[in-house]
Amino acid sequence: MTIFDFTKTSDISNWYVVNDGVMGGLSQGKFTQNEAGNGVFSGIISLENNGGFSAIRYGIGTTDISGKNTVVIRLKGDGKKYQFRLKQNSDDRYSFVTQFETSGDWEIIEIPLKSLYPTFRGQKLTIGNFSENYLEEIGFLVGNKKREQFQLELDYIELK
Repeated sequence: MTIFDFTKTSDISNWYVVNDGVMGGLSQGKFTQNEAGNGVFSGIISLENNGGFSAIRYGIGTTDISGKNTVVIRLKGDGKKYQFRLKQNSDDRYSFVTQFETSGDWEIIEIPLKSLYPTFRGQKLTIGNFSENYLEEIGFLVGNKKREQFQLELDYIELK
C-alpha cells in the first residue's frame, strides 16, 4: 500500500512544516520537491529561545491499514538521526514515534508498526505501542539537541 510516492505525485500541498516557533524557537525547516521529484525536508535547527526541532506532517485521512505491519521508506539522509511519526487520530496531542539514523546514501528503511511508541513533547507515555488498524497522519521530525543544518530526501513511503 503506497502512502506517498513523491516521484509520481507533484502535489505536496498536503504536507506542512511545524517548526519550534510554535513554542518560541527559531528553527527554520522547509519542505520542497526537487528536480528528481523527491520530497526534500531541509533547514536549520536553532536552540535559541528554547527551540530545537522542525517537523513535517502529512494528513492522509482515515486510512485502513489492516493486515499491514511495516512502514517502508526509501530515503537519503545526511548522516543525522530523525524520527518517523504517526498519529492514529490527527487530533491526538501525542504521536507514535521511532528514531532512525541515516547513512548519507539512498537506503530503504523498514519500521515495524508495533515498534512505534507514544510520546508527547518528547516524553514517553505509558499507553502502549501502536497497535491499531487505521491511521490519519504521518511525519518526520529532526531535533538532536544541537544547532545543525539538516536535509532528508524522500522517494516513497509504503506499508506492507
